[in-house]
Amino acid sequence: MWQFLKMGFNLGIFICLLACSNPQKVPQNHTNNSAKNQTSMPKNLETATFGGGCFWCTEAIYQRLKGVHSVISGYSGGKLPNPTYQEVCSGTTGHAEVIQVQFDPEIISYPEILTVFFKTHDPTTLNRQGNDVGTQYRSVIFYHSENQKIEAELIIKELTQKAVFDNPIVTEITAFEKLYSAEDYHQNYYNDNSNQPYCAVVINPKLAKFEKEFKEKLKSKD
Repeated sequence: MWQFLKMGFNLGIFICLLACSNPQKVPQNHTNNSAKNQTSMPKNLETATFGGGCFWCTEAIYQRLKGVHSVISGYSGGKLPNPTYQEVCSGTTGHAEVIQVQFDPEIISYPEILTVFFKTHDPTTLNRQGNDVGTQYRSVIFYHSENQKIEAELIIKELTQKAVFDNPIVTEITAFEKLYSAEDYHQNYYNDNSNQPYCAVVINPKLAKFEKEFKEKLKSKD
């Protein structure tokens, strides 16, 4: 079931100029709005945190899945408290761009969350996705429980045994410690900025492929 995962990720020199790492109009004020986004949540929700390149892309994908209650873009895995986007882009904080997903396990399971993760980014390129380059773009799963750790290890083992990818999987699996919510303008980025060049050239093709493959898992557009 994994054969179609073998894909190319080189989008050319032009895309490099439009990369998520291009710090255009970076606001000076940094607002941590994770608490605001996680209020009034049903008690049965579980949490998943991971990074697979630019969080504009991963956020847009998971917002469209049935059972996903909320998606927060942020920074995790580093040592600098409350980092800004500019600091994370410097590659010196140790943080990765991540999303944190609150999901209903009765509608979508954690293994299904991971399946989408591995089918929508390249887990074999170290510290990069396409033309987004740096440790902040590393492939990483931050597990919230021992069960999540086991599930992540099992799916990587399965992908490796089936030789789904031509190169070894380099996805980092590490315990979750803390999420720093990204600045407000990063939240809901694709939905609010779908006509921007990066969204049109990079995110749109990813979403089209994702929506075709997971059409039965998508939320209603009504």
